[in-house]
Order: sequence, then C-alpha cells, then structure tokens
Amino acid sequence: MGENTTISWTDHSHNFWYGCRKVSAGCKNCYAERDMNRYPQFNFDTVTRAKGFDKPLRWKEPAKVFVNSWSDFFIEEADPWRDDAWDIIRRTPHLTYQILTKRPALIADRLPADWGGAYNHVWLGMTAETQQAYNDRIIPFIKLQCTTRFISFEPLLEEISPNLNFTRMINWFIIGGESGPNSRPMKLEWAEKLVDMLPERKLFFKQVGGNRRIEGVFGGDKLNGKTYKNFPRRFNPVSEYTELVQKELF
Repeated sequence: MGENTTISWTDHSHNFWYGCRKVSAGCKNCYAERDMNRYPQFNFDTVTRAKGFDKPLRWKEPAKVFVNSWSDFFIEEADPWRDDAWDIIRRTPHLTYQILTKRPALIADRLPADWGGAYNHVWLGMTAETQQAYNDRIIPFIKLQCTTRFISFEPLLEEISPNLNFTRMINWFIIGGESGPNSRPMKLEWAEKLVDMLPERKLFFKQVGGNRRIEGVFGGDKLNGKTYKNFPRRFNPVSEYTELVQKELF
C-alpha cells in the first residue's frame, strides 16, 4: 500500500514529486523541508519527479491518500508531470485523493480536461493559517467545481474569522496547531472560536501542537475535553454546490 503516515485524517501519503517553495507564514517551519533535509538524495528547493510516481496503480484496497506531503500538487514547476499524475488518479477511483494546497488560484488552470463537474474520488483543499491567507485564497477556491472541498486551519497561527456564507460551500474543516522544533503556539481560544462558528459535523480537530505528545498526539487532540473526528459528506450532484456558488457570488 502507500507510504505509512502519522497524519490522523488520512490513511497513506503519496508524492508524485518532491520539493517546494515557501509562499506564506505557514511555511516558516515546513515539516517537508525538515524531513527532506535528513536525506542527502533530496533537495527541498528543487521540484523533482518522484521515482515511485505510479505506485497507486498497484494499490488494490480502498484508502484515503494525502497527495504530495513533500510538495504542492499545484506548484508551477510540476506542470510537465501533472497530466501524468491526473491519469493515475483517474485510473484509481477506489482511492480517495486528498489534495491540499496553499496555491488555490492555480488550481482552475491545472485541472484535467475531463474534470467536468469533478472527480468524485478527489477532495480539493486549501490551507488557511492566518486571516490574510484565508482572505487571499478563499474566492478562487470556492469558485472551483468539486464534490468535496476542505479547508485546513493548520498550523493555526492567529484568530481567524471565516466568511459564514462561504462555510456552506465547504464540506470539511481541519483545525490544528504547529508541532516540531521551534513550533509557534496555538492559543486554544483561536481553535475554540472556529469550533463555535463552524458546523460540528464538518470538524476534524487534529492537535493542539507543540513538542510534547499526549496520548500519542502533539499537545493532545481534545478541546475542552472533547474530540472532533468527523469526515466530509460530498456534494452530490455537483449542481448542489454550483447553486450555492451562484447564489453567494453572482
């Protein structure tokens, strides 16, 4: 099967390519850079096609697959290989691909020609670690046609107030603090505010963060003694989502 991962909201990870460029505050303590620097064969600053590019073709069991944990699926430097990646994704509908990006403005021009209403087994996600990142990324993101879209408020670096009209167009919200060396602390009230504002059925609280594990999770995975481990319901058909977009944006 795919690469094992400790990320609690997925089953496995798969990199079609490695390497990235930092684009926002959330990138400061990039875990991909930290992990890649442990191995001399990798260079975080150079985007390179992975040797195991086509591994998903050999995976037979259904699973959630986090795409490009060591890169960004929509980074411009990977344009020469992206059609090949979409072909593999297209040929493995039993796998659920979770594609998370800090570059949602680049998505529309990099979807496959047969995307149409969407691929039902692909979830598109954007990271929003600060209010500015949310404001800059949300409009191009919610305009995309997709049956399942999500926002990751991780690492949550400050208080964020999402547009509540737009939250109806999002299927899933991940919340979490930063972990690892030099991690920046997340104030619990920032996470609690999001939990109060967003539908509980759409929430997945990953971790408080920091360097200390509580029951195997950095900082623990409870807010006020409660866990939130929900997964999304997709828009089906995609016209359900299109009607929301037209109502809110046009």
